[in-house]
Amino acid sequence: MGLLFVIAAAGAVGAQEQRAAAEFGLASGSEAKLAGADEGGSGVPGGAEAALPAMPGANPSVFYGSRDDYRWQLGVGVEFFRFESNRINASLVGLNTTVTYFTNSWFAVEGNVITGFAPTIYENEHVKMFGGSGGIRIGGRKSKWEPWAHGLVGGDHLQPQTAGASRNALMAQAGVGVDYRVHARLSLRVEGDWVYTGFFSQAQNNFQGVAGAVFHF
Repeated sequence: MGLLFVIAAAGAVGAQEQRAAAEFGLASGSEAKLAGADEGGSGVPGGAEAALPAMPGANPSVFYGSRDDYRWQLGVGVEFFRFESNRINASLVGLNTTVTYFTNSWFAVEGNVITGFAPTIYENEHVKMFGGSGGIRIGGRKSKWEPWAHGLVGGDHLQPQTAGASRNALMAQAGVGVDYRVHARLSLRVEGDWVYTGFFSQAQNNFQGVAGAVFHF
């Protein structure tokens, strides 16, 4: 009987120890989960938290000096053109229109149209000029002040007709300018150019100044 009592008591003690160990394990697991939630700060399982999409940041509409800036420019300005030759000397005022397309942040291709009108000469004959050219532009676009330089080649038409000479001639221009960005889609511009023409079978070195506005799109 004593042996049976010892065996029964030992079995009861072992069962109690197993139950205590199981309860301790459950409690430890719960505490570990709570500690992990506190350390993570969100309480969301690691896999689910990693799967949450990142919130996109706010993107400005324009970045100065990057390829995200508007690539097209339309420049319109008032032009002063000083033309000098052995037959005609005139100061013309007209319109200067430029279309520019930037391939990156500093290089662009460009087209330009100029018109000019001057006072009467040669018994009620007005001096008139119309020209068009194309070329390249280089310049920085990293701040509100955008300096640039360009070179273009094209043709020019001059009136009035003079004896023994064509009214059409080669035209080339090279110059510099600066744009001031007042808005993402608007700049103010000033520029100065040396303009070569070949009227009357001669070479003329002329000056052109422009002040106007630039629209970005």
